[in-house]
Amino acid sequence: MDKKAKKRLDIINKKLQTLRPRLAGSREQADDPSELKELEDQIKNLETEAAEIKASK
Repeated sequence: MDKKAKKRLDIINKKLQTLRPRLAGSREQADDPSELKELEDQIKNLETEAAEIKASK
């Protein structure tokens, strides 16, 4: 894995660490259903990208 991929993976993991608690909070207090869907989509996309980076090493 090159430096660029490693850096991108670090950034993805940091974003996931902030998005997961926001998703949990959004599920508990569902004021805006579109926010819940948006957070789920962001997490899914980031997890997919992380899996692709890990697979390409």
